[in-house]
Amino acid sequence: MELISKTACEVLDLLNQDEVTPLDLLDQLEKRIGDVDDKVNALPTLCFDRARKNAKALMDKPQDQRGELAGIPVAIKDLTEVEGVLSTHGSPIYKDNISVASDHIAERVENSGGVIYAKSNTPEFGAGGNTFNEVFGATVNPWDTRMSAAGSSGGSAVALATGMAWLAHGSDMGGSLRNPASFCGIVGMRPSPGRVPCGPSYNPYDNLGIEGPMARNVEDLALLLDAMSHWEYREPQSLEKPAVSFLDQVRNREKPMRVAFSADLGITPVDPEVAAICRKAADQLQDSGVEVIEAHPDFTEAHESFQILRAVSFCTGIGGLLETNRSELKPEVIWNLEKGFNLKAEDVIKAFKQRNQLVTRSYEFMQNYDMLLTPATIVSPYTIDQRYVTSCNGVEFDTYIDWLAIAYAITLVSLPALSLPCGFTSTGLPVGLQMVGKPRGEGGLLAGAKHMEDVLGLPLQPIDPRVK
Repeated sequence: MELISKTACEVLDLLNQDEVTPLDLLDQLEKRIGDVDDKVNALPTLCFDRARKNAKALMDKPQDQRGELAGIPVAIKDLTEVEGVLSTHGSPIYKDNISVASDHIAERVENSGGVIYAKSNTPEFGAGGNTFNEVFGATVNPWDTRMSAAGSSGGSAVALATGMAWLAHGSDMGGSLRNPASFCGIVGMRPSPGRVPCGPSYNPYDNLGIEGPMARNVEDLALLLDAMSHWEYREPQSLEKPAVSFLDQVRNREKPMRVAFSADLGITPVDPEVAAICRKAADQLQDSGVEVIEAHPDFTEAHESFQILRAVSFCTGIGGLLETNRSELKPEVIWNLEKGFNLKAEDVIKAFKQRNQLVTRSYEFMQNYDMLLTPATIVSPYTIDQRYVTSCNGVEFDTYIDWLAIAYAITLVSLPALSLPCGFTSTGLPVGLQMVGKPRGEGGLLAGAKHMEDVLGLPLQPIDPRVK
């Protein structure tokens, strides 16, 4: 595991010094996948022939023209089209779909010197916080293979945790980057809308769903965010690349001065052990000289607004499948689509107004804090046969997405957020801390996360799957 256990930044240094080649890295990954993926099912689609062809083309370029990643392999989530590669979206409807063109984020990764070698497993159309589908089956948690890896970027999180990836791509609407990062003990970030290309889309102004980076530590996460960030002329909300790279901002090591902590954002139950682990992390941050105050914005309308706007987003994107392929859709997707089609105009208008109120209050709140800290997920990993969390701490949930409120509240207000490993349960399962930054404040958030990572001092090496 010598190369596999190195960080992505260390691997980048080796590439830039010509001590290893992208082909060497692909060989290492192919062997590692062969050794462990049959135990976790994280990367069901491999494209090593395509990867080696692209790696050789990259190696023919001068060193300074190989992009920010310089040949580091990157796993791409199976909701994203990659030209010439099987792209199923986790659905039997697309089980034989070979992409004729790449989505913008896949193009961006390759234009930045990333070498795409695998597609990571995802639930059908990313719906639900548990990575399973009828095409490839379930992805399990490497810390205990009886448990869920969460979702919907579960395959990417597991690949990172087990050393089958140095860097991986994910996407996030209701916590789909943050939840699997929390469950698998890695780092996953939902950037600000427009920071990373997210098209093509049926609605280029819908910013609930965001593409983002996943890695084993904060510096590696910043490296991939730098590679992903790009002004994309085909996307009307796209942001310019920052003048100072995110990796440099992390390495400047500017720690936050004043942060807020909330165990529940005032809107959700939380498992007491999870809450205690996250509170202990906040206490350790305070011991390092950062002022920590227990507070949060008012998220009263989050549940109703998100339920409605998510349903609208689903109908806009895949609504036609309800009529043409209903029998091939899982129940949760059908529920989402039916909810969307049954909405009245006044329901949607109300949801947009509620979101506006949430944004206004949250941005006013964040003027007084460098970050907001919460649990990334309200429970620790649950058993793989459980489709989703139905209750927590004595509270029963009405829908399959209610348990994701602590993440989707942040989605609604478009603040950048990440999940950082912050401890383990009594049974040895990872718990993630959600760290939320200022508007478009990815640099400060990443620097604060690096400080927290140093304070906590948790090991972030890849593990062998723990089959129990």
